[in-house]
Parts: sequence; structure tokens; C-alpha cells
Amino acid sequence: MSRPRCERCLRAQDHCLCPLIPHLQSRTRVVVLQHPSERLHALNTARLATLGLVNAELRVGEVFADLDQLLATPGYRPVLLFPGEQAQALVGYAQEGCELPFMLIVPDGTWRKARKLLYLNPLLAQLPRVTLGQVLPSRYRLRKAPEAGALSTLEAVVQGLNVLEAPGCFDQLLRPFEALIEGQIRAMGRETFERN
Repeated sequence: MSRPRCERCLRAQDHCLCPLIPHLQSRTRVVVLQHPSERLHALNTARLATLGLVNAELRVGEVFADLDQLLATPGYRPVLLFPGEQAQALVGYAQEGCELPFMLIVPDGTWRKARKLLYLNPLLAQLPRVTLGQVLPSRYRLRKAPEAGALSTLEAVVQGLNVLEAPGCFDQLLRPFEALIEGQIRAMGRETFERN
């Protein structure tokens, strides 16, 4: 028999993170496209990001049939947060001097799965790409990063919004993430964590 889950954060009721999830406004529209294999992952940081932002949405799937309608949403410039040769480092709206904020499209999954989302949704691959100029170290202490500068989806969203909407700060989104990681470390035992 499985333990009852919170319908909002999808965590076990006795480990619900909802009290720590903020309710933040942003000028930027954040749309996370999540590979289905990530949906019930124990450390679903994409879900935490979209729950904490009023102007955010989480879509789960491999092919997004209404992507053209989404990208045509009035009032936003769609860009893909994903590295690549043509990717431009994000700068703050104040520096950029542009009226329209971004619709920040963020693929969520392993690098392989994220690339698959781009392949299966050619409109994504056609979007201008943006990246984080200066990446702060990841707080994701449970996993070894596949490469330097690798971040969880939540951390990438927070760092991106902190750059775009400076001097605004979105670090409150990291509170449930920190609690989640601390809970995982407690569950495995500090000694096991230190050893691995």
C-alpha cells in the first residue's frame, strides 16, 4: 500500500513541501516542458518552480501539438533556455531596453531527453536560444553533475529570473528545494551521504 500523496507537490503527505512554496509574481512567463519520465521523479524540481511562480506553467509530454499557439501568446517573446552555439547570455530587461518580456521555454529532463524534446518539436529548435552567462554552483548535492555548470531545472529558472528581473530576486523558490535535499540526506543518513 502506498502512502497518501499531496495532490499539489506530489510528495508523501508527511513530507509535503507546500508550506515552503512561495507565490511569486514575475514579468517573465516561464513554461517548463517536462519529459514524461520526470513527472514522478522524487526530486521533481520543475514542478516546484512552476508551483512557486504565478506566471508559470508545467506541460508534460514528448510532443506538444499546440506549441504554435503557445509561442504566439501576445505580450511575450518566446526564447529557449538551452545551450548551443547561437545561444545568447541572458541580460536584465533594464539593460536590454526592450518592452516585451520573455516567454522562457525550459525543457526538463536529462540532457538526452531534453534534446529529444527539441527533436520531436521542431518549433522549439527554431526559437532563439538563451543561456545563463555566469552560472552559480549547483545546490543539488545529491547527484554528481554530468559537467561543470549543470543545474537542476529549478536552479536554472531561478538564476535566469534573477538576471532578467534584477534587482528582483527569486531565491525564495529554492526553499522547498533545500528542504527536499535535506530530507533526502536525512533519509539516507549523513554517513552514507558523506561517503557517496
